[in-house]
Amino acid sequence: MTPLWIAIALLLLPALWLLVAPMRGARVLRDQLDHFEANDTSAEQNVAIFQRRMASLEAARERGDIDDARFNEDRLELERSLLEDTATQAKRPLKAASAGRLVVPLVMVAVVGASTFWYQQNGAEGDLTLYAIQEEIRNDPEGSLMMFLERMEAEAERQPNNPNVWSSLFRLYRDTGQPDKAVDALERLIAIEGRIPPLLAQLAQLRFFMAERELTPEVQALVDETLELDPRQPTVLGLLGIHAFDNGDYETAVDRWRRAVANISDPETAASLRDGIRVAQERMGVAPEPSAAAQGQGVRVSVSLDEALADRVSDDATVFITARDIDGELPPLAVTRARVSELPMTVVLDDAAAMSPQAQISQVREARLVVRVSESGQATPQPGDLFGDLESVSVGPIREDATANVVINRVFE
Repeated sequence: MTPLWIAIALLLLPALWLLVAPMRGARVLRDQLDHFEANDTSAEQNVAIFQRRMASLEAARERGDIDDARFNEDRLELERSLLEDTATQAKRPLKAASAGRLVVPLVMVAVVGASTFWYQQNGAEGDLTLYAIQEEIRNDPEGSLMMFLERMEAEAERQPNNPNVWSSLFRLYRDTGQPDKAVDALERLIAIEGRIPPLLAQLAQLRFFMAERELTPEVQALVDETLELDPRQPTVLGLLGIHAFDNGDYETAVDRWRRAVANISDPETAASLRDGIRVAQERMGVAPEPSAAAQGQGVRVSVSLDEALADRVSDDATVFITARDIDGELPPLAVTRARVSELPMTVVLDDAAAMSPQAQISQVREARLVVRVSESGQATPQPGDLFGDLESVSVGPIREDATANVVINRVFE
């Protein structure tokens, strides 16, 4: 942590310099002000102006331009103006150039103290400590998982409100076969981060396996709470699939695992769930679905533009060819782009055209095809875009004799 505090000190130096810099010119500035005040002739100038105006006023009375009443009124106004001008000239004596010097060190100490306190409360010192521990264990030839666990337990006492500490401890307790402590660490993490679906799902899964793969009332309550917040939470769906499989309800298990695969990001976990799906299908007596890579699952699409709309777009307009799930719950399963000048054309939508591993066309049996022409090239539909779609297109092995035809024949309002 020493380099960190050195860096913080270096960052504070410019701020402290800004506090000290004005003091260096304080004596010169004080001398300039003193010289200015010593040679200030504004009072004499005001008196001279008053005398000239009074002389003009008396001359006007002698000529008969004004009577005595007007003369007295104007004279009072001039005298009042002179008093106001001379009153504002009164100045407080200048303070010594060294006045207030003791305040600057106090402000400097306050700046340093406030910065240090703020960083300790809101900075990442604790996370940097965790990172240093991880690097130390990783680079230590004799470092072990138990040594890492001991260091993290010590940090939990020092940083009881750091969620990263409890997240690390949860995984360490789980991996070292200490489920009770893992539950405690996860509950502490939930108390800090809130009852969010991923954490609730992990707690439900942990308690599910601790209960020997039974849906106890406690586990069921966690499952219900998680699904109410996120009906597509993959960890809970995987748990429910395991429970259904153990009870011989293979059809439900396949359904739960398929939904979990559609929303999971870890490829290894997704592969395990697909293996479970194949085993469940074998026990149901149906032919297991081959993998997407082996089978080449996707959709072959033929796209054309209605001649009646051909004059509404230019040849350079962008064509988006998209496959979506039937329920519209997932991101686009596959997307490819082309130009109007290339139409009519035939494309293949498969996992190679997926936008993310969480949503691939091989995860569904049917898809909805949407083809849109955008003059601006924007991915978001705009009024005036041309489009065409096709519902419930079967997803399967890509063959030339199984081509879906989509005609661009409508205008997006």
